[in-house]
Amino acid sequence: MTERVTGTPGRRALLGAAVLSTAALGLAGTAQAAERGRGGHGGGRGSLRDLPVPTVIGHRGASGYRPEHTLGSYQLALDLGAHIVEQDLVPTKDGHLVCRHENDITATTDVADHPEFAGRKATKKIDGVSYTGWFTEDFTLAELKTLRATERIPGNRPDNTLYDGRWAIPTFEEVLRWADQEGRKRGKPVWLYVETKHPTYFRSLGLGLEEPLARLLRRYGRDRKNSPLILQSFEPGSVQRLARLVDTPRIVLLSGPTSRPWDFVESGDPRTVADLVTPAGLKWIASYAQGIGPTLDLVIPKDAAGRLTRPTTLVKDAHARGLLLHPYTLRNENTFLPAEFRRGTDPNAYGDVFGAAAAYFATGIDGIFSDQPDTALLAAADFNGR
Repeated sequence: MTERVTGTPGRRALLGAAVLSTAALGLAGTAQAAERGRGGHGGGRGSLRDLPVPTVIGHRGASGYRPEHTLGSYQLALDLGAHIVEQDLVPTKDGHLVCRHENDITATTDVADHPEFAGRKATKKIDGVSYTGWFTEDFTLAELKTLRATERIPGNRPDNTLYDGRWAIPTFEEVLRWADQEGRKRGKPVWLYVETKHPTYFRSLGLGLEEPLARLLRRYGRDRKNSPLILQSFEPGSVQRLARLVDTPRIVLLSGPTSRPWDFVESGDPRTVADLVTPAGLKWIASYAQGIGPTLDLVIPKDAAGRLTRPTTLVKDAHARGLLLHPYTLRNENTFLPAEFRRGTDPNAYGDVFGAAAAYFATGIDGIFSDQPDTALLAAADFNGR
């Protein structure tokens, strides 16, 4: 996903207004409106079919307001009302799973400011792309814990740099403990959405992600089909491997139509994402997963000017095979919005995200990833209240 935005003077005012609105309502209005969709928070441990629709997923937490994949970002997403909070997992040198969007931590930590780690800088090829920086697999957990998290795109979200250095890199086990604690406080499960990052690459290093992840899910009772947790990966093989290890619900992530999952590239499977979104491809996915996480452009493509065109048949075709759809990613900033919903000339000012959300919700998607979950919740309430 492209990452590019800058902050503007009115940004915090809008956040403040949204927080005040949800606080005044106790989120009751939003929750009640969301539950008028095809579900609501059910009893027991949790069920995919009981999630509110549209489900709002805090993308890397509330990454529009805090440095991503920190406990601060996760906590804010939950406090703003996100139905699910997302984590991406990569390994350390000694086999611990930590929460980072990428194993390259150059842009999301202060590692460059640590002279003791200057010699760890390296150039690596990951999934066919060359990167130069510092990588989690070259650090022990104890070493990573000496680093502090920073805003990934400070030029685009300068307000978030206020929180640089406040939080460490969390382990996934720490997140599981946090979720259990928050669940006890709130009297209902805290849902998590967990992605295995570059699983084929890490398996080649002897740092397979699926087995340690499954062990943690069993340890914390999130290994059952009604567990309040969803597993996801861009590599179908990783999702299939997880299906053999645990019964936790699973989603296959889908990028652009001409792209190929990296495990397909490595195994010589010629299929592209375009093949996977055909009825036959979706039937194959449904044999081992409960849903898909497509890019929003697979739901409604854009034209050359960046404006939305006609929706594809993906939602109808996926639903016909019993698959949920949780596309990514809704963001408030102009640069991430379809052209007709941008407002003003600043690419990083907030645009008409409510209009964009309404267009996507109208296709029948079951949920959406959002950097600003409070905004997405208000959009979902608007949609369900019509």
